[in-house]
Amino acid sequence: MPNTPAAVSYVMPVLNESGYLEAAIASIVSQDHPGEFEIVLAVGPSTDGTAEIVDRLVAADERIRIVDNPGMDIPIGLNLAIAASRHPVIVRVDAHTELAPGYTSRAVATLARTGAASLGGVMIATGKPGLQAAVARAYNSRFGLGGGAYHGEQAAEGPAESAYMGVMRADALREIGGFDETLRRGEDWELNYRLRQAGHIVWLDPLLRVSYWPRSTLLKLHRQFFATGVWRGELVRRLGTRNPLRFFAPPILLISVVLTAILLPLHLAGVLSGWPVLVFVLVVYLGPLAYLGLLVVAALTTPGSFADRLRLMVVLATMHLSWGAGFLVGVVRGARDVVDRSRTES
Repeated sequence: MPNTPAAVSYVMPVLNESGYLEAAIASIVSQDHPGEFEIVLAVGPSTDGTAEIVDRLVAADERIRIVDNPGMDIPIGLNLAIAASRHPVIVRVDAHTELAPGYTSRAVATLARTGAASLGGVMIATGKPGLQAAVARAYNSRFGLGGGAYHGEQAAEGPAESAYMGVMRADALREIGGFDETLRRGEDWELNYRLRQAGHIVWLDPLLRVSYWPRSTLLKLHRQFFATGVWRGELVRRLGTRNPLRFFAPPILLISVVLTAILLPLHLAGVLSGWPVLVFVLVVYLGPLAYLGLLVVAALTTPGSFADRLRLMVVLATMHLSWGAGFLVGVVRGARDVVDRSRTES
């Protein structure tokens, strides 16, 4: 029947999410979309009690099903879950996210209204007091993640480069072969790139909101961003200049910081001389100085105590420099077997 609401399959990769999984599932079950739905969990070999939570959730709700994802890779898990899905609309949800009320109804309506093959909304990071809250502020800040539209609450609706937590047409995913299983990070951007290359529309609807719980320690944050940077470097090797220019800012910053650390002692010791050399040295210094100024501005324009602002500066530097280091590794030698171990190692 033409007026039958679209049926929806929620797909979710799950690995070591005992602290967040139940809230993520609850945010799905409480959606007001009138159509039929199912939840397909791609479950990796967790070590924190997640498996027991999954078993309890499956036993309590027949709409929840599982597929095994023994290799833990997110793109493989997503493809397994999508292959096991039965409905024409695929909604990706991560286990450390929560959908806002009305998310699915609006997303399905926007798919129909725009003819998009993939659409996403805005990430609203949230964290418990302390370092996780600082990480959340960094994610939400315009200084944090480098210009992706889905990180800004003031983003405008329209065609987009990629889609955060994509709401996708299953037929379009089948057409392009689903997620690239050779990637371990950056799979969303690469999938939406292929959709756009195939002539499909990728859309941003900023009224779609997803709450995201980021990493809660600096070590985990470093591991996450280093791995993400490595795989972005791998995508640069594969796609070259078809990557946005903003992705090159963190590695350039890191190079300038390293050069400054090398040149400054030589400069102070009087080893460096001559106008051409000194001009080069001063140009190198501009990168770290400008970045330090950016961190200060970010801290001063963020509400909170002195400790909160100091944590924000440390978090931003960790994110940017870890990502930049990973990017350089990925460009120079390729991603190889690098994985994000921030949720599997303490």
